[in-house]
Amino acid sequence: MFLHYLELAARSARASKGLSALMVLALALGIGACMTTLTVYHVLSGDPIPTKSARLFNVQLDAADKVGYKAGEEPNFDLTRFDATALLRDKKAKRQAMMSGSNVAVGVTDGHIKPIFSSTRYTTSDFFAMFDAPWLYGGGWSAADDEGEARVAVISSALNDKLFGGANSVGREVIVRGQPLRIVGVLKTWKFQPHFYDMTVGGYQESEDFFLPFSTALLLKAGHWGNMDCWGRGPNGGTPFDLNAACSWIQYWVELDKPEDAAAYRDYLVHYSDAQRAAGRFERPTNVRLRNVMEWLDSQKVLPSDVRLQTWLAFGFLLVCIVNMVGLLLAKTLRRSGEIGVRRALGATRGAIFLQFIVEAGLLGVAGALLGLVFANAGLWLVRHSPSEYARLADLDATMLALTLGLALVASVCAGLLPAWRAALVTPAVQLKVQ
Repeated sequence: MFLHYLELAARSARASKGLSALMVLALALGIGACMTTLTVYHVLSGDPIPTKSARLFNVQLDAADKVGYKAGEEPNFDLTRFDATALLRDKKAKRQAMMSGSNVAVGVTDGHIKPIFSSTRYTTSDFFAMFDAPWLYGGGWSAADDEGEARVAVISSALNDKLFGGANSVGREVIVRGQPLRIVGVLKTWKFQPHFYDMTVGGYQESEDFFLPFSTALLLKAGHWGNMDCWGRGPNGGTPFDLNAACSWIQYWVELDKPEDAAAYRDYLVHYSDAQRAAGRFERPTNVRLRNVMEWLDSQKVLPSDVRLQTWLAFGFLLVCIVNMVGLLLAKTLRRSGEIGVRRALGATRGAIFLQFIVEAGLLGVAGALLGLVFANAGLWLVRHSPSEYARLADLDATMLALTLGLALVASVCAGLLPAWRAALVTPAVQLKVQ
């Protein structure tokens, strides 16, 4: 019976091509606008590490002086080296990592390839396990390597392809600032969107190509790339990288398995801040933050308010398109009252008539979905050519493709409910008398 309804729907569409094309176009425009904005929303609001986002926490402490202090404001964005080192030493979390970003030239020992400037992350040994790093060859370094300023490094598969032609490079050496570093691991392609563990270098940057121990980076004077906030006494006559410098520039993340672990760690941060204020290091009242990944992204307003507004406006436009489609379907139904009356007189039930018109609306929805995909891809192409930081990520994935088809079918069926109900109410005797 369903195939019969499809045949009737196809005949009806061919019989009124202009009206059918107008309905398909209206629906496609609404679907295209919705899927363009929804795809951008999906990219910006997605969970970058869904398997662990509830267990990874960003740490903030308020180490700044009283200049410009306002009660209730956010604490320092990052930690000072002194505080990050102290928290790492105390080991109060299951895993913890201090980190920062840079950009260094990485070369090979034989010199047959020019040094390649690579985005760099210097961090501590728990970093790779915390963030579920996927290994192509080898693995990360150890805590002993952190303490011993070991000359080791981890590289991405992309950098490995450029330097070593994709071969297993574990055990081979690269040159950074004139010093040889031994490769201990090569990462598979590894992307976080957003780049949540360090928002100071951009929320939608690619993952780094080069990783080395924090202590080794300081020894090599690898520099710094990202946010740095110094205050009051500044670096006390030294550099911002000195242990006691009054500068925040280090991101600090911890892994905590249970809510009670998070509560205990928050208490630890409060006690630590109280102790630092008693020692004269902290001047401001205790103000700590411990946010999991999604809370952290929300606090950083990774999803711009204008994207939310655009999404609501697109749905509003789709609603207008659906209302127009309802009107056109009603007009089409009224023109076919005679045909409906004959079918009713020949024994078709009201339910059969209702289903026939719902299938007809669904067929128009499928056509609208296909054309809507064309419009959505055109809209996303325009987004990708915009100057927005996230522009290159705007692309339909399998989830959004399925959502496009589903949304079009739901919209078309909803639009067809009133016309189908109106068609089912046609009285056969009246229509036969008119005929």
